[in-house]
Amino acid sequence: MRLFQAVVLFFLAACLPARAENGIVGFVVIVVPNGTAPPVEAAVWYPAEGATPRATRLDFFSQDLARDAPLRGRNLPLIIISHGSGSSFTCHVDMALTLAKAGFVVAVPTHTGDNTRDRSGAADLGARTRQFAAVIEHVVDHWNPGAVDPNRIGAFGYSAGSFTVLVAAGGTPDRSRVAAHCADHPTFFECRLLAGATPSAAPPVLTRTPRAFRALVLAAPALGYTFGPGLLAELTMPVQLWQAEQDAVLPKPYYVEPVRSALPRPPEFHSVPGAGHFDFMAPCPEGLARVAPAICENRPGFNRAVFHARFNAEIVRFMTDALRP
Repeated sequence: MRLFQAVVLFFLAACLPARAENGIVGFVVIVVPNGTAPPVEAAVWYPAEGATPRATRLDFFSQDLARDAPLRGRNLPLIIISHGSGSSFTCHVDMALTLAKAGFVVAVPTHTGDNTRDRSGAADLGARTRQFAAVIEHVVDHWNPGAVDPNRIGAFGYSAGSFTVLVAAGGTPDRSRVAAHCADHPTFFECRLLAGATPSAAPPVLTRTPRAFRALVLAAPALGYTFGPGLLAELTMPVQLWQAEQDAVLPKPYYVEPVRSALPRPPEFHSVPGAGHFDFMAPCPEGLARVAPAICENRPGFNRAVFHARFNAEIVRFMTDALRP
């Protein structure tokens, strides 16, 4: 009996995420082919071994990382993150590090044409979905063969990244709703963005990833009103949904509420008192706060760093439960 119990415990342990040994997290920036379109830059955090972490500069951020270190473990769960409009792979660096320490491989593309360096394609949501799918396929099949379990993939999206994730997971937005929404709310973020964009001869082609997601985390989903009843019917996986109560960029009730109603199973819902739209982004270092005060605002009574300790812990808990073998 004791031998049997020992064998069972061994196999159970082998199926769980391999936590980063001694807190060592590996890091690499990769370039992902994207068909005839420009390649996609992506950063990957992962449990590592056999290397010494060193202070690593990631734009305005700094983390103790072991660049290009050997991976620890095989068949690990993968989390892919889609950042908000005009950002980069550094948008959620604290979340990526926390997930990697918990035993996940974390891949974060910098969306080509919609990032801190280049906003020329910010209105092309179809390009975002194609890039997202390309990064998943590359990380699973080519980055480090055998590193990722293709049956244990989760996704996190923030703002425009949440729309990207919803489409990639099988959502079908009704884009005819955008014109009516923007006629009523021309000053809203996406309406101003679309008003300044060059009209396209054809609507952007949205791409669903061929990989099946086991779990989704969505924060402040953009274009939520395009998902009416039945348009998220294929999203039967567990979903964790976050709303900032003081979101002035994507205000109530046009974004989170329609997504929450359209999901076929009730999500794990979190409403964050006092939080604004940008509070889902990593807490700002001093240098970033100087150059981008609008996204680093500290409102009285709300501490972004304290919130992120809870935010990241809740996501690790949710993904660990959802991505068990």
